[in-house]
Amino acid sequence: MRVKLDENLPVQLKHLFIASGHDAATVLDEGIGGATDSAVVSACLAEERVLFTQDLDFADIRAYPPADYPGLVVFRLADPGRDGLLKVGAVLLETLARSSPKGQLWIVEDTRVRIRE
Repeated sequence: MRVKLDENLPVQLKHLFIASGHDAATVLDEGIGGATDSAVVSACLAEERVLFTQDLDFADIRAYPPADYPGLVVFRLADPGRDGLLKVGAVLLETLARSSPKGQLWIVEDTRVRIRE
């Protein structure tokens, strides 16, 4: 899977994705850190990458209809810091081995993943 990690996620998460066989890049790698949401999502569309972020704006299906995107994955964790994200990210990789967020919005919480199409 082709993945783009937003700047609000730890770079270590990129390394977890790569170690699991995914093609992972960050917005910082591509020089679009601090860019608008529309610029980030446009880059995801152009590169056919699933966006992983903590930015709740991407959970608004009226603004970002899931079917229009390669996939949107939004983290909503009790511990949104590096350790919490890495812990949940490692578990999420197991789910990604069985299922794809293509054309979907996944809201990743501490103990579940909610899916919107």
